[in-house]
Amino acid sequence: MPEESQKVLTFEIGCDGDTTMVKCHGRLVAGTSDELYRAVKPLLPQTKLVVIDLAELSYVDSMGLGTLVRLYTSARHEGCEFKLLHLGKQVRNVLKMTNLLSVFAQAEEQGINIA
Repeated sequence: MPEESQKVLTFEIGCDGDTTMVKCHGRLVAGTSDELYRAVKPLLPQTKLVVIDLAELSYVDSMGLGTLVRLYTSARHEGCEFKLLHLGKQVRNVLKMTNLLSVFAQAEEQGINIA
């Protein structure tokens, strides 16, 4: 059975001008993903770029992937860009298998590396 700490998703949200940066830690899975959505969605009308930093994300399941898709769709609806930064191997594989890798703009490819 996985340790309880492996189930926890934590994140920090920072704003710098028109950019909102969300640094995720842990696992983006059922039971944790709605919290991320509820925290980020209200910020979308006030920002032009949302960057989700996944460097410290160890795992994403279908619910977590759904949350990323919902945030992407909501961002586009509000007229802001939505980019993923630091895709780990597991997240990249899930995005490839679901044909979503090409949908999500990757910040690395555009030279964005927000500290």
